[in-house]
Amino acid sequence: MVNTLFLPELREMLAYQQTSELQEFCVTLNPGRTAEFMEGLDNREAWQVLQHAAPDRRAEIFGYFDEARQLAMLATEPAEETAKLIEEIPEDDRVDLIQGLPVETVDQILPLLPVVDRRNIERLRSYREGTAGALMTTEVAKLDEKLTVREALDELARQASDLETIYYLYVVDENNLLRGIVSTRQLVSSLKKPSRTLGEMMETDVVVALAGEDQEAVAEKVERFNLLAIPVIDSGRQMLGIITHDDVIDVVREELTEDAQRIAAVAPLEDDFLRIGLVMLAYKRGIWLTILFFAALLTAFALRHYDAELANYAWLVCFIPLIISAGGNSGSQSATLVITAMTGGQVQHRDLPKVLIREVFVSLMLGSFLSLIGFLVALFLAPQVWDALVIPITLLSVIVCGCLCGVVLPMMFKRLGLDPALMSNPFVAGIVDILGIVIYINVARLMLA
Repeated sequence: MVNTLFLPELREMLAYQQTSELQEFCVTLNPGRTAEFMEGLDNREAWQVLQHAAPDRRAEIFGYFDEARQLAMLATEPAEETAKLIEEIPEDDRVDLIQGLPVETVDQILPLLPVVDRRNIERLRSYREGTAGALMTTEVAKLDEKLTVREALDELARQASDLETIYYLYVVDENNLLRGIVSTRQLVSSLKKPSRTLGEMMETDVVVALAGEDQEAVAEKVERFNLLAIPVIDSGRQMLGIITHDDVIDVVREELTEDAQRIAAVAPLEDDFLRIGLVMLAYKRGIWLTILFFAALLTAFALRHYDAELANYAWLVCFIPLIISAGGNSGSQSATLVITAMTGGQVQHRDLPKVLIREVFVSLMLGSFLSLIGFLVALFLAPQVWDALVIPITLLSVIVCGCLCGVVLPMMFKRLGLDPALMSNPFVAGIVDILGIVIYINVARLMLA
């Protein structure tokens, strides 16, 4: 959102090179607010303003711009200036930014960075996208278990300026193996016993993430155990880094967006809605639309198969949209509820019997209510009362069938190791549409024969 409050003043400061005023602007406000006030500037102007901030402050403000603007700003700047900025950015954000730059630009920047930073970048880039290793930062407080409380505080004070967070202190041995964890609160609370060692006070039952673990599973752990950060280790329990809660929030938002798009029968978008190319957007939507189109053709073929019954009982045709929509909507409701429950960790595969029992009772209640309404309407169109009973019986059967399909299909996908959101609402509705037609005509055959 563009905040126009300071735009004229900022442009005037730039025009007259008012260095002291620009420096004051960069340090007076919260970095996020400073970035917000700069939104109305073009990329070149924003970059000029940033040059009046200290390197660490410049990186903080720069971090609040969206990624597309960050990349656009760096695209026109010399590699030397870009390297100076990247050096100050937190390691996990630094890697994300570098991966968005052209390969030739990255090849120019990396040799300009300190050896330690370059090695960290290369190591983090080696992890597969979407894993804990790709998400972590190596800027972590690691302390020896033999340190006393007083020594630990001194060591922490020495490391603090290079750390992203000090919520938790990770206790490691001489081989960098994770031994335990001590919260900063515990450490401060133990000042009354300054000779106590970290080994004596640490918690050894530490919730960890493996470097190759999926980021969604890591987010679930952080949520379940209410953590502010989670350590990342390798298979030998070597301490590699940590994932902080702000990165977990980004993962949760990303996963929820992907699930919502899949539920709507859209292949997940890799870019923002307004930035993705029109051809790519059409492709992402067209994949599932094509599949659903052929599913709808099956419904048409099912109707064609029952031409004789529909010709003999023409009044049945009037209720086809009602039958189809009732089954499809009930199935979509169930699918959405169970997919979101599984995504939030509320429902596991072992809960299938319990979920099915609950869904049977709910679908019977919903089906009975809608069947009553359908029966009252059918009385006006059916030749006689007995014929009208076809509609409520069909509605009840189709709604129960739709609800059960909406529950079983996503849970079946989850069991197969697939994303349950792939069993999207339109896909469930397409399946239930076909079943609805089959149920409808066969109920009519039995009752009207």
